[in-house]
Amino acid sequence: MIAAIPEFELVPDAKQRLLDAAEEIFADYGYEGASVRQICERAKVNIAGVNYHFGDKETLYVEAVKRAHTCNARDLPIENLAAPGTSPLVRLEQFIRGMVASMHAPARPSAMKLMMREMAHPGKAAGTVVDEFIRPLAFHLRAILRELLPHLDEPRLLMTGFSVIAQCLYYRQNRPLSELIFGREHMEALTADMVADHVVRFTLTALGLSEQPTPPGPPSLGGKGGEKPESPSPPGGGVGEGFFASSPSPRGGGGRGEGSSPPEDA
Repeated sequence: MIAAIPEFELVPDAKQRLLDAAEEIFADYGYEGASVRQICERAKVNIAGVNYHFGDKETLYVEAVKRAHTCNARDLPIENLAAPGTSPLVRLEQFIRGMVASMHAPARPSAMKLMMREMAHPGKAAGTVVDEFIRPLAFHLRAILRELLPHLDEPRLLMTGFSVIAQCLYYRQNRPLSELIFGREHMEALTADMVADHVVRFTLTALGLSEQPTPPGPPSLGGKGGEKPESPSPPGGGVGEGFFASSPSPRGGGGRGEGSSPPEDA
């Protein structure tokens, strides 16, 4: 005699529907406030479906948080960021461009809400996301910056990494608010390539790693049409002498702003 197939196995895309519903319910009520029954009712799946597909509520929650973290994001495997032997300067640029590309698409509101809730009170799900996604990339970026800026102490190195990531993350995490301020059409005009170019130029200039002036960009939001921004003077000094020129360095020097002062008039 052939055993009957459980009803929840016959529901098309039952696992995906449970993840969709779990993201929304957990985002609204949190792990403790949400119930398996609520999630299954939202997904229109038999209540036994959670145990069948995920084992228990906690595993479903962890999988929902992982899915929210990667919402609309492309994979950014470290091994694909740069070929072996590539200079740290090129690796930094490729890291920034990969990070911007992976996070540029607008995220689902429920995904952002669930991630913000979990990161505000980190638990097992946050630890899993950190272990699988965040820490490997963070350590990869720190290694690149350590090669580029060997004179920086650890606190300044960490703050530099935070600044790089924050520039990329802003366009995902704060996009809804930015659309309210400037209008959706202006935010949609900022393509991933445009943002990546800006973040790369801004970062390299701030760190004193670029001798090239910033090329003219598009008209500023709310500015006069066709108006070109002024190109900043190239930072003085060698690699790493820019924003952090006051940091202790094997090359000596340490006054605030040293290495980034404009040249004297002839």
